[in-house]
Amino acid sequence: MSRRRAEEVIRAGRVTLDGRTAILGDRADGASAVIAIDGVPLPVRADLVHYLLNKPPGVISTADDPQGRTSVVDLVDAPTRVYPVGRLDADSEGLLILTNDGTLANLLTHPRYGVTKTYLARVEGAPARSALRNLEAGIDLEDGTARARSARTVDKHGNEALIEIVMTEGRKREVRRMLEHIGHPVGRLVRTAIGPLRENKLSPGASRLLTVHEVRSLYKAAGATWEDAAEHTGQDR
Repeated sequence: MSRRRAEEVIRAGRVTLDGRTAILGDRADGASAVIAIDGVPLPVRADLVHYLLNKPPGVISTADDPQGRTSVVDLVDAPTRVYPVGRLDADSEGLLILTNDGTLANLLTHPRYGVTKTYLARVEGAPARSALRNLEAGIDLEDGTARARSARTVDKHGNEALIEIVMTEGRKREVRRMLEHIGHPVGRLVRTAIGPLRENKLSPGASRLLTVHEVRSLYKAAGATWEDAAEHTGQDR
């Protein structure tokens, strides 16, 4: 955001600093200040980093592995220790956020906030529309009911179909188990979006820093005000 645009946003009363409406000339303590635009907090701590990784298959989504396998943390050249937000199982691919921002991590993973994750699944056979509706209505798995926000067929080729499925929670191998339950085992699973965040230019194994705008959009997708985030994480405001 340019300085002129920033001043316009401040004059419009859309910016708050530590809970009060900011005015031109205010100065923030970068280590502890809470700055928000339209109620959405901006990351201002200098030590917060947010990376987007295109996870390749065969890499595990943990910060540490006693077996010495390659983990997603090994693929990100971060200046500080970061952790994966949620998980993708070793066989799955696609977008994964790694960060040291605990507030954002909780907002993105807790079902309470309903941030969507979108997947493309290549499955055996072609699910009938009634089967996809069952995914949306809820599938009874051994660890409880799993429900897709939406599910649709994107393409069909031979004895396979490409299914787009949107979820708001991330239990272990949940999408794979749901599709297998309706008789269409997954051959390949790729996460293509996290909330409003999409990226189709990162090669497998590559990562990049998220922009401030992208981080803000993720907070906003969770419907988060700073008060909501502080209540959930116990972080002091």
